[in-house]
Amino acid sequence: MATLAHKTTKDAATHEEAKPENDKDTRALEQSYLARGQAQRVLDLQAAVHDVSALGLRIFGEETPIALTALVAVEEEDGAAANYFVAPAGGGTKLVLGKMAVTVVTPKAPLGAALLGKRVGDEVTVVLAGRARTVTIVSVD
Repeated sequence: MATLAHKTTKDAATHEEAKPENDKDTRALEQSYLARGQAQRVLDLQAAVHDVSALGLRIFGEETPIALTALVAVEEEDGAAANYFVAPAGGGTKLVLGKMAVTVVTPKAPLGAALLGKRVGDEVTVVLAGRARTVTIVSVD
């Protein structure tokens, strides 16, 4: 899908009808900027697919530090439960495993970085949107 969008935008930017009609006409230039951004997005997605495809699932226990492929259950400050899957890409993606909602976090995200190396029972505090948020790690699978 992203590859097709890039090709379409690139073709539009280089089409003979995209030639500027005057010195204020920047349509072709804008199309070329958009095409470059889409090309970078395609490369980023290809790298993410490679990273996830090469990833081996690990077995975690209560004493195992959180790392990539960990499924982490936490309890929020208000007592609500949340589940996170630590992955190299796909941050923010919402998954459903049976009846369990899981959000993908990456080590680049503040919460993902804060979870790395922690164990069951640890508390993690992270600042999100200017607000400190503390979660307690309940389990790691």
